[in-house]
Amino acid sequence: MRSRATGSWQMTRKKLDFRGQAFKNVLGFTFVHWAKQPWRIFAISALVLLSALADVLTPLFAGRLVDAIASGSAGDAVAWNAAITAFCVLGALGLGATLLRQGVFFNLIRLTLKMMSEIAANAFHRVQRFSTDWHANSFAGSTVRKITRGMWALDLLNDTLLVALLPSLVMLVGATVLLGWRWPMMGAVVGIGSVLYIGVTVAMSLGFVAPAAHLANAWDTRMGGALADAVSCNGVVKAFGAEEREERLLERVIFKWRHRTRRTWIRGTINGGLQGGMLVTIQAAILGVALLLWARGEASVGDITFALTMFFMLQGYLRDVGMHIRNLQRSVNDMEELVSLEGQPLGIEDRPGAGPIAIGKGEIRFEHVTFHYGAKATPLYDNFSVRIAPGERVGLVGHSGSGKTTFIKLIQRLYDISEGRITIDGQDIARVQQASLRGQIAIVQQEPVLFHRSLAENIAYARPGASRAEIERAAKLASAHDFIATLPHGYDTLVGERGIKLSGGERQRVAIARAFLADAPILILDEATSSLDSESEVLIQHAMERLMMGRTTLVVAHRLSTVRALDRLLVLDKGKVIEEGSHEALIRLENGLYRRLFERQALELIKGLGDSDVMPEADSAKANRLDDSNLVVEK
Repeated sequence: MRSRATGSWQMTRKKLDFRGQAFKNVLGFTFVHWAKQPWRIFAISALVLLSALADVLTPLFAGRLVDAIASGSAGDAVAWNAAITAFCVLGALGLGATLLRQGVFFNLIRLTLKMMSEIAANAFHRVQRFSTDWHANSFAGSTVRKITRGMWALDLLNDTLLVALLPSLVMLVGATVLLGWRWPMMGAVVGIGSVLYIGVTVAMSLGFVAPAAHLANAWDTRMGGALADAVSCNGVVKAFGAEEREERLLERVIFKWRHRTRRTWIRGTINGGLQGGMLVTIQAAILGVALLLWARGEASVGDITFALTMFFMLQGYLRDVGMHIRNLQRSVNDMEELVSLEGQPLGIEDRPGAGPIAIGKGEIRFEHVTFHYGAKATPLYDNFSVRIAPGERVGLVGHSGSGKTTFIKLIQRLYDISEGRITIDGQDIARVQQASLRGQIAIVQQEPVLFHRSLAENIAYARPGASRAEIERAAKLASAHDFIATLPHGYDTLVGERGIKLSGGERQRVAIARAFLADAPILILDEATSSLDSESEVLIQHAMERLMMGRTTLVVAHRLSTVRALDRLLVLDKGKVIEEGSHEALIRLENGLYRRLFERQALELIKGLGDSDVMPEADSAKANRLDDSNLVVEK
């Protein structure tokens, strides 16, 4: 039994330590941003303290007003003057407190909005620079939810710390001092009762409510991710008639979220009930001491009025302290995930003092490179070396998982290597700024992603300052101008989220136009025609041939017909170059991997055409490939 109790206490202590660390992290994060506006924090604190002091003094002068009234009639000049003085002071205190609070709120608005703007911008800045792995393992919707929820929680946190808790603490200390100065027993009751109340409230919030709120927020984040995932993939949902299936999946997430949130709210209600019971106890103690002092003749009617007025104000502040601590706990919980983004490593970072890269000729070298994916023991690349000459057009060929895509990602420094180095024009890419490196590498991906912006903006993304004439010239070179000209709004047409309003071939041509406009010395074509119809493929192949002229080009392709005209092919297998040469040389290698892959694709093409009664004119490109494929098969 003792071991079970010990285990339960240790678990509770761990929870308190964990929540205490969360409070420390969030408050530390907040104070760092406060330090950026020190004069505004000073102004808010000073105004809050003065307004709280006005509240502390109000019961004192209320008691003096009652004493003045009770001491004589209105005709008594002394009593009248004392009453008028107390009345004027009370009016001045009320008006002053009101004006001071207005000053607090005006300054708080400026403080909070600036902090929220900075926090949102900083979080976006950091998320943009997280590694490819981080983005691959994170829901975009969940990330957005963390940032927006944390940003708005800051508003509540600032209000709680500066406008709520600070004046409440001033009021509690002031009431204890004033009452204790007049009646030590009353001061002791107020002081001890307030400390116990605040201590129990903090302990309940940290150890009882906060853990449940942490889980509720985790499911709130997950629900946001599930919603964003289903909405962004709505085309797939509709294609399979899976609306009800997605609704059932979301129902399970909502059920968990509702269960966790209900538990949080119930615990908050229990905490509030406990605070209410403690307030009643403190109220009974203060009233009992006041009656005892009156019975002993140690307090006048005005003194009792002072004590009762102070108690009622104190009761409101104590009740508010409980609410403020709950709000503090809630805002810390809501900001917790946002603050955690600040503590996560970027994964791939610029080295201190890294400068921009200057790419001229575009020579690429892998020098004794070793690379592991994550914690895998076996490296994909082990002492790997290869050179790509300036202006050379090189194809990367091989089975899935052979290292083609990794080769491309390493050149972009989306991952860091374990050993060796990768250089461009003799410059180690690990020692230069990532943005500078990637800004001089144009890439056309297999599935080009477009922003929900106009076609002109998407094309000009490679060079934002480009003129409309330059944008149209790039579109013409990419065989995209004709289809853009037929759209109702032309280059001002919005393409939809991720370019969903365009066909695959149209999106690909826009991506090629973007690469043309970038005019980068290094070009990467990552299976850019693998999922297109024959007519689109012919247009895009012609555009890519124009794009490759005068550039160091890397082409990743599963369709081997797209790499036949390149200067050199690298055949990869398990991170090694097992064959190297031109298309003509490689198809003559007996038992070569490239030859086997090429023959297999040729046979599949022959079978596909044999099953067709008519060869469409749009498949003339396939027919041309068939002639060459037959030569290989006959060999």
